[in-house]
Amino acid sequence: MRWSHYYLYTTREVPADAEVPSHRLMLRAGLIRKTAAGIYTYTPFGWRSLAKLKAIVRREIDRAGGLEMSMPMVQPAELWKKSGRWQRYGKELARLEDRHGREFCLGPTHEEVITTMVGRDLSSFRQLPINLYQIQTKFRDEIRPRFGLMRGREFLMKDAYSFHTTAECLDTTYQAMAAAYRKIFEACHLDYTMVEADTGAIGGSDSHEFMVLAQTGESEVVHNATDGYAANVEKAEIGALRAPAQEEAVDRREVATPGASTVKEVAELLGVDVLKVVKTLLYQTDQGVVAVVMRGDREVNEVKLQNLLDAEFVAMANEAAVREATGAPVGFAGPIGLAEGVRLIADESVRPLTNFVCGANKDDAHFTGVNWGRDAEPDQWADLLLAAAGDPSPLGGGELVSSRGIEVGHIFKLGTKYSEAMGCDFHSEGGGKEPMIMGCYGLGIGRTVAAAIEQNHDEDGIIWPIPLAPFQLLLLSLNAKDEAVTAAAEALYGQFQEAGIDVLFDDRKERPGVKFKDADLIGIPIRVVVGAKSLAEGQVEMSLRRTREREMVAKEGVLARVRELLAAPA
Repeated sequence: MRWSHYYLYTTREVPADAEVPSHRLMLRAGLIRKTAAGIYTYTPFGWRSLAKLKAIVRREIDRAGGLEMSMPMVQPAELWKKSGRWQRYGKELARLEDRHGREFCLGPTHEEVITTMVGRDLSSFRQLPINLYQIQTKFRDEIRPRFGLMRGREFLMKDAYSFHTTAECLDTTYQAMAAAYRKIFEACHLDYTMVEADTGAIGGSDSHEFMVLAQTGESEVVHNATDGYAANVEKAEIGALRAPAQEEAVDRREVATPGASTVKEVAELLGVDVLKVVKTLLYQTDQGVVAVVMRGDREVNEVKLQNLLDAEFVAMANEAAVREATGAPVGFAGPIGLAEGVRLIADESVRPLTNFVCGANKDDAHFTGVNWGRDAEPDQWADLLLAAAGDPSPLGGGELVSSRGIEVGHIFKLGTKYSEAMGCDFHSEGGGKEPMIMGCYGLGIGRTVAAAIEQNHDEDGIIWPIPLAPFQLLLLSLNAKDEAVTAAAEALYGQFQEAGIDVLFDDRKERPGVKFKDADLIGIPIRVVVGAKSLAEGQVEMSLRRTREREMVAKEGVLARVRELLAAPA
């Protein structure tokens, strides 16, 4: 492909709304163009990278037994009402009406559509298992789209859905799809990890995320190399935490704590270890106000709380709700004397505490010497703690280590959640009628390409892994007025094309400095430069974008050297 005839326009300007490297570089390198907030046009240059990823995805999912199909982006509301998600999904579901007043939505996912289709077409255990997938546009009306393709509203996704007669059959496909995902990310030369995850709005039982590791990742994962445990912090469990020594119970006492509303301030004022101070946090939910008691030095995992309550939403209570539930301002809540109807849940980390400190549900006051059973008792004990680096691994291998990651894939065991709701049943071998058991497997196409850039860039631009690079090779012709240089570059271009090498030929009539700047920005992995000085000695310059190491190669040996570099391991 000749750059002079190609749709590729770079820019030196850094977009004001681009917060992460992939967003900045995809715009500057001419891969995408913003159409609206969270909605992007893929240029021919950007689309080539996505096409290469899609080819890798198709290859591995096909090998795992997937059958490609396509479903509509616009979906009728009746299907979502049947599954119960029309009301539950929230404002991220973009709803619309046609000219006849019938309700539809822009599909953020396709469980309802695929389950309805399979339920109509398949009815016997002999037709199962089946695994169907598509690569298609999705739309989620994010409240704050940001980070370019990492959190857009419209995005390209591979989603697959499998249907089974038994849990064992589902597990076989689940493992096969997990293996296919590993092969996809390895084929893309990405540093990734697979972690246990929460099922979120999709639902189901087991769930795993695939994270591309990068400092700019939105997700935090904890892992332990010794015992192999890995999970995102929303799902992570931990081993037993160190607790203060048990003490003989003392009398409970109310003490004045003027202006001390944080755990640190209370601990310093009273001269106690922060481990002896518990905090009581108030949450508003669709089930009413809930109070959560947590160790003062730790945070509540709100995903665990929402799952425990099976709530539609969970949010920190506002000042008015806190005052109504406790009789005190924010910062002085405690488990003793809460308003009637407030459900009290205590995290397991506070169960072993004796003679602890808590808010007294009064302005500027706390209790000391508080003990469970005598002074307060929760309605429920639960694991609501947000895991952190340094916590003990639940498998006993030592401390957990924290990393940042970008979620690029998510697989779920859905069970019968959707098949029961949508009437997707099969006749068993014994003649009975049973709901199909389902699995679901998502992979973000644009998100994976963006994650690859987050993991592979420097201050000058993108450093493409060869499998995802829009072109494998960049050929630069310098000194456009020099006939010998032009002829040599044209000859090499012809050789590369004939050999099937994916080459971009920078034949523009631009200054060498401009060409080299653009070359660094767009990040094509292998660079061949034809210039008058080296050509006079029968050589051309070759270099790798990743290492910047340059070598001089006889022009007759360039093709062979390019083939060596393309065949070399990552």
